[in-house]
Amino acid sequence: MKHELLAPAGDLERLKVALHYGADAVYIGGPAFGLRANANNFTIEEIKEGVLFAHKLNKKVYVTVNIVLHNKEAKKLVNYLKELEEANVDAIIVSDPAIIKVAHEETDLEIHLSTQQSTLNKEAVKFFKKQGVTRIVLARETSKEEIKDILNNVDIEIETFIHGAMCSSYSGRCVLSNFLTARDSNRGGCSQVCRWDFDLYDEKDNFIAGEKLFTFCTKDLSMLKYIPELIDMNITSFKIEGRMRSIYYIATVVDTYRKVIDTYLKDTENYKYDKNLEVILRRVANRDSIPQFFNNKNDYECQYYNGRVEVSNQDFLGVILDYQDGIVTLEQRNYFKAGDIVEFFGPNHEVYTFEIPKLINSDGEEITVVRHPREVVKFACPYKLEYLDMMRKKNN
Repeated sequence: MKHELLAPAGDLERLKVALHYGADAVYIGGPAFGLRANANNFTIEEIKEGVLFAHKLNKKVYVTVNIVLHNKEAKKLVNYLKELEEANVDAIIVSDPAIIKVAHEETDLEIHLSTQQSTLNKEAVKFFKKQGVTRIVLARETSKEEIKDILNNVDIEIETFIHGAMCSSYSGRCVLSNFLTARDSNRGGCSQVCRWDFDLYDEKDNFIAGEKLFTFCTKDLSMLKYIPELIDMNITSFKIEGRMRSIYYIATVVDTYRKVIDTYLKDTENYKYDKNLEVILRRVANRDSIPQFFNNKNDYECQYYNGRVEVSNQDFLGVILDYQDGIVTLEQRNYFKAGDIVEFFGPNHEVYTFEIPKLINSDGEEITVVRHPREVVKFACPYKLEYLDMMRKKNN
């Protein structure tokens, strides 16, 4: 059985990075009917370009059409779905039953049920299978026992989230954003109220003083340790959250999970979990990550209540644009200088540790520091690197 690694892509650059680093498929948002209003999203022409790029690699592209539909938008839906069909996308991800119905009547598009439907039980899975859905993206709140029960009773593709942000409500059904900011979380405008800081009062409206303000933000999800168990359960697709994340985040997370999946499948009997990979994942994110609901542990340890610190990650130093005759051409993403000890990583080679030598800027001048945003520099390197490989601070 093929176990798909599915990655997010907020634009064409991220799509190419995700596929380069080992994703079998990507999910993207189009110009309408998606739930990431603040992401760049794809035009129809960009969707066509992304699909062509993916299909040349024998990989897939899924498009989110998971908005909660209003009457005024229904008239535009048919034309949009037909545009996606003409773009040759591999599936659409849908939550509104009306969109499922229209897609079946007007197109031959494959339909995956979005996590927005909060599917947690086998009866719901059976129902949507009868509606013509070919894959269910389970709610992020599904436990191990519930997943097994579904897989044992319904013959359908199952997709589960393995990494990324979590909602404080059932998979995006929160309405706090609507009430406090007039931004509809179920229509792509979530303002992430759960991550705000609040004053805390008791039942008599007395202010409760504390060292930190109150928050009810959830910790992130990470299923790295449980990938072998998910593979043995015959999950079809492993989904990473984060269409608005950076190319460095996507490359690092996809690369890490790709290594675990491939290592386990190569030799299941002798597989050993590499705890060092957890360090790499922790350094690329700014929130703690845990297995969340998988082990039926839904207590205070799954959330932040105070003391949460989110520090912007500065590990990502640059992306490789070219490598010719021992010379690296790199586009800078964070400050670095000659003499720094760094690491190169990519999908087709081991991690290389390297000391930055003499640097040459785009004007052919020797420099010692690279501090300008996206500055292009060249330097000698004995390691054969590839386009889209990345350079980061050394993990001490």
